[in-house]
Amino acid sequence: MTHPHFFGYGSLVNRRTHSFDETRPARVKGWRRQWRHTSLREVAYLTVAEAPGHAIDGLIAAVPGGDWAALDEREAAYDRLHLPREHVDHDHPVEIVVQMYRTRSGNDAPPTVRHPILLSYIDTVIAGYLNVFGAEGAERFFTTTDGWESPVLDDRNAPVYPRAVKPTKHERVLVDNALDTLGVRRFRR
Repeated sequence: MTHPHFFGYGSLVNRRTHSFDETRPARVKGWRRQWRHTSLREVAYLTVAEAPGHAIDGLIAAVPGGDWAALDEREAAYDRLHLPREHVDHDHPVEIVVQMYRTRSGNDAPPTVRHPILLSYIDTVIAGYLNVFGAEGAERFFTTTDGWESPVLDDRNAPVYPRAVKPTKHERVLVDNALDTLGVRRFRR
């Protein structure tokens, strides 16, 4: 018997943004993260693009009873795709089926000042990566994600992201230093 799981590669890595209990670190081969704006949302979010020879870290979590309804609603701007077993590295003791979400290509475009990346979203994602993968995992997040030339709205003091997790001082410094190193343009409204 197989058990349905999702692979989260952004905010779903932060366990404080969902109620799925059975989680484990995992890696998916053949993909990279990207920042994209979708016509179905006002701001940019993470998605994935096929990238042979690359891999991204994330979190797998069981979907109890295969009931995807709540997660599909949360990820409404995305399509859910089945991942071949050989593309997912994990330490789960039983056979599992893994799916992940990707934005609908006909609806997405690069982020813009009108549809920016949210700093509160980055903070939330990095808090999850630090918790699951440590500082090296958080650094890998930045190097395995494309689209850092996109504008970032500094909404840290008044988060726009609905599941924002307030960053610690350490998390803020790590995010700010990484964005500075990448030359990311930040702005306020």
